[in-house]
Amino acid sequence: MYFNKVPLIVYPFTIGGKEVLKPMTDITFNIRFRKQILDNISLFDEYDIQEGETPELIAARIYGDPLYHWVIMLVNERYNYIEDFPKTQRSLGEYVNAKYTDPYGVHHYENSEGFNVMQSVPDASPISNYDYEDRLNESKRRIKIVSPNILVAILKDFNTI
Repeated sequence: MYFNKVPLIVYPFTIGGKEVLKPMTDITFNIRFRKQILDNISLFDEYDIQEGETPELIAARIYGDPLYHWVIMLVNERYNYIEDFPKTQRSLGEYVNAKYTDPYGVHHYENSEGFNVMQSVPDASPISNYDYEDRLNESKRRIKIVSPNILVAILKDFNTI
């Protein structure tokens, strides 16, 4: 649905030693929501992504069509499907184990107010690599959802661009 509205470009390929021009979707074409829409928080509901939910599943639940996943991604200014949405607990564990030699080693220290501090500060508490990555992952759960009533206006605006 999203890419149906994106223009095509002609790109040269070398096939069998010959240069052939083929039409392709211009993936560099960039559409964003108008700043006024994104700034008007009254148009949005907040939604907490559940374990294993994808933008497609959320779009199907909220809008009745998984093809509106791009609305969710654009409204939240999240363009990387893998990095911008929360990982499942299993994926998070695999990610942390691959990234750190000691997943439960100390990543940093925090004081009782949650500020990063030196280990020598009296109320410093260690935060493990896993806990640090888990916090980052959890911070990606809350997203904005455009009301289904507003979706019609957004689609109309999108089609006129």
